[in-house]
Amino acid sequence: MEYLYAFLVGGAICVVGQLLLDFAKLTPAHVMSVFVVVGSILDGFDLYDNLIRFAGAGATVPITSFGHSLLHGAMESAEDHGFIGIAMGIFELTSAGISSAILFSFLVALIFRAKG
Repeated sequence: MEYLYAFLVGGAICVVGQLLLDFAKLTPAHVMSVFVVVGSILDGFDLYDNLIRFAGAGATVPITSFGHSLLHGAMESAEDHGFIGIAMGIFELTSAGISSAILFSFLVALIFRAKG
């Protein structure tokens, strides 16, 4: 059942994204930003952790999980270190993802030529 729940929740997130692209005429960058903000809002109300417990990878793989990780790290570090902990916590949980995105985009830019 775990796989089914992950498939349904991850698929539902993708369907919402596709609907935003098709009917709201948003660009992919806008949809990505909306999903990051929604993930942060859901984590702010302590709902995203419950969704992760229910759906597993169906909730941790989509971009909404990035927003959850940003806010989750900021809130944890803010409790320990105060105001400066907000900036520290954001990068503590997401640094591996951000670093790999920068590294791989640099490598792709070296290998391929942009058209236009």
